[in-house]
Amino acid sequence: ASKRGKKGVDAGAGGLAYMTSYEGVVLAEYVWLDAAQTPRSKTMTMTTLPTSVEGLRVWNYDGSSTEQADGHNSEVLLYPRAIFKDPFRGAPHILVLAEAYNAWDGQPAIGNTRAACAELMQKYAHLDPWFGIEQEYTLMKPGKVGEKPTVPFGFNEDGSEPAPQGPYYCGAGNGVALGRPVADEHYVKCLQAGVKIAGINAEVMPGQWEYQIGPCRGIEMGDHLVMSRYIMLRITESHNCVCSFSPKPMEGDWNGAGCHTNFSVTPMRKEGGYDVIIKVCEAFGKVAAEHIAEYGEGNDNRLTGKHETCDINTFKYGVANRGASIRIPRDAEKDGKGYMEDRRPAANCDPYRVTCRMMKTTGDCLGHSTRARSAGGSTQGAGDMEFAKLRAEMDDMVAQNRSEMAAMRQALAASCSENKAMFQKLILAMSSAPANGGGYANGSGSARDGEPPASPAPSQHSV
Repeated sequence: ASKRGKKGVDAGAGGLAYMTSYEGVVLAEYVWLDAAQTPRSKTMTMTTLPTSVEGLRVWNYDGSSTEQADGHNSEVLLYPRAIFKDPFRGAPHILVLAEAYNAWDGQPAIGNTRAACAELMQKYAHLDPWFGIEQEYTLMKPGKVGEKPTVPFGFNEDGSEPAPQGPYYCGAGNGVALGRPVADEHYVKCLQAGVKIAGINAEVMPGQWEYQIGPCRGIEMGDHLVMSRYIMLRITESHNCVCSFSPKPMEGDWNGAGCHTNFSVTPMRKEGGYDVIIKVCEAFGKVAAEHIAEYGEGNDNRLTGKHETCDINTFKYGVANRGASIRIPRDAEKDGKGYMEDRRPAANCDPYRVTCRMMKTTGDCLGHSTRARSAGGSTQGAGDMEFAKLRAEMDDMVAQNRSEMAAMRQALAASCSENKAMFQKLILAMSSAPANGGGYANGSGSARDGEPPASPAPSQHSV
């Protein structure tokens, strides 16, 4: 048993070799994102159920088949980042969310935006960002293999359009709630996996649905949404339909599909937080174009100013306004604190890029003073002002010390340079002295005039 490895740590091939049967093994489905942000997966046999990601192996795959590497140098590594229960195979089997890294240079692979997002979330961890994403999707009728489908699941068999939008949103009944078996099964499978799914509802267009993931903290948001999308793709395999995350799956007078992102940081959730929400909304407006660039491909077909959207070239925010770029809930205005909803991200958005951009703008906006207030507790107390003052004094002291150390390094470098010059003069003087058998000029094993003796050759065991 000991040769199968430590408890909670997969022993890999070395452990499997000592097993007489694989009957009691654990299967791990590694899930990652390819160059197009589409989930891919493959299965590994493990000796035991890991208790954390540290107990999982780093794996690899052919990146040339996922548009993440060239054929002559195609190995991409998979680093485990989060563990979920496998709702398809059941216990003790697991789903593993993994990050892709180039094997040749150790850099994040094409499509790996999680690495940068995790770094930024760590930077602003003191703000404790919360996210909740409303993932809309459209079920489509299968087309030719390998091609994107063009007809929504809720449209008539003869290809004609159904009755206009109106009865389908949160509706019930045959011919109204089209695709409910898929939505319901997805809900249950996410719960079984441990994904933070908060609810579902039928959407405005027939065959269009929504599920909500969150509240999630920091990097957790992207991880749980990616796994929920993977589970959805797996479920459609057995329902003869295709899940589309296109922001505008059907042209005409039909709603698009978005990923409304609800967001808050600690100062927003405290007393006086409404003013912080307004401040952050104003900051978002100043970099509206930068946000749109991170919010999904083809979003211009959805953000037209119609169908509960704000025009893509316009930025505005408002209380309870679903035609705004950012909606502030009525309760947030009433309570003087709460959260905001960015309605611009498209259904096909990369959650890591979206949450990273939102957190960057918020962090830049609230700046150093918010960090001091968060560390001190209350957002408006005299103790916070004193803490901020002390922190500023400490920063000044650090800057002064750095300046003094830089000056000392320069002085030391100058001194070393002078000593080196004196040493070189001494060597030249010795080399020009009369030969006595002990100098570099004619001593055994000596070098030429002015050159140091050769270094000994490395041994055959040197590394």
